[in-house]
Amino acid sequence: MFRFFFLINPVSGGGQGKTIYEFLPEIMQSMGFNSTEWQAEFTEKENFETQISKAISTTETLIAVGGDGTVSAVFSNMMHHPDKQRVKIGLVPLGTGNDLARVLGLYKPFVEKGLLYLLRRLLLASSRTFDIWEVNGNLAFANYFSAGIDARIAHDFNQDRKEGKISSNSVIANKMHYVKRFFADRNYFLQNGKLSYTEVDGKTKTLDVSGFRTVIVGNIPSFASGTNPFYCSDMSDKILEIVCAPNLLAFLGAIAIGNIPFLGHLYKKYFLHSYKATSLELEVLSSEYLQLDGEDLTGQGVEKVSIRYGYQVQMLALGG
Repeated sequence: MFRFFFLINPVSGGGQGKTIYEFLPEIMQSMGFNSTEWQAEFTEKENFETQISKAISTTETLIAVGGDGTVSAVFSNMMHHPDKQRVKIGLVPLGTGNDLARVLGLYKPFVEKGLLYLLRRLLLASSRTFDIWEVNGNLAFANYFSAGIDARIAHDFNQDRKEGKISSNSVIANKMHYVKRFFADRNYFLQNGKLSYTEVDGKTKTLDVSGFRTVIVGNIPSFASGTNPFYCSDMSDKILEIVCAPNLLAFLGAIAIGNIPFLGHLYKKYFLHSYKATSLELEVLSSEYLQLDGEDLTGQGVEKVSIRYGYQVQMLALGG
């Protein structure tokens, strides 16, 4: 049984995963871990599920090196794995948004002191309880789900990247292109939508969200690279936060004001259409733009999204 198993996305962060892989032997040795206590592999798209399953079965702590999508794939694979309650999960953030890393206290030391410093801290970090939700019974939801304008922006960004319209792999270049996509997609709204959710007290409510700009469902207090449109979010309370933005002003307000102390709290409490739920269903057109933890679900013929509580995992975290 390994103490640590590293699954490294070699293309995330402009190839920084390869830097981690190169320096791992030196880092592990300097911290007193011998070569029999850890294992590292580059992720392989066609073999990723098998790699995850093997890692979960053979380690005490699985560390995903990549973006939010990489660790979300780990959670999806863990959903029906018998060892999901035993294995701790760590994250080295190399994506664009890195929302999960932000709430776990990992992103700031990464930005301020670098990748290798964060890795050393992570190997000694304690863990905290973290909710994982099931989407349509087969996908894991750790960060957020959304349908509407923000999912449209994410979809078009991914298409531009596939077509080579983004010239750099840097985080700054990616964010600038997101801004460009916002202005191009700013008039988009949900063509048709019905939201049904179960409140904390067990009552079920239904809301027509046709014509709304977006519906955002959050498990963590971070969305789209560190904004926070969610009111009093807690990632281990088995409760989801739902934000419905009927117009562009409400959407922009949630993004721009949500993190401002006191003002953001008041805005989210009294002006946003915000709800707390233990489960939900969202019915949309099969052509609707959808995203889950930053991954594009558009074009897969999804007409109903069902989100239920799944399980809890122990995540390595710094601070807080």
